[in-house]
Amino acid sequence: MNKQDTISSYNHGITLLDRKNLVITGVKKIENFDSEQFLLETVMGFIIIKGEGLELVKLDTLQGNVSIKGTINGFTYAEEGKKDKESSIFNRLFK
Repeated sequence: MNKQDTISSYNHGITLLDRKNLVITGVKKIENFDSEQFLLETVMGFIIIKGEGLELVKLDTLQGNVSIKGTINGFTYAEEGKKDKESSIFNRLFK
């Protein structure tokens, strides 16, 4: 079993505490991030986290866990589609 199979077998979950500490499980890859937005690929699709003063606290690539701190304003799942569609979504998000 390779690393990708290991992460794919994990459940996806989100734990948010006081809108300041966010833990996401089932993360395959961090596509892009800055202090206002994170774009992550999870086993359940892409998720966009928006906020202020966002920082990556912990990244566990073996378990597929990501911890983020800062003021969390919201998160949204992006629809999965063809690679061209995904690229255009990402280009609009991260100009």
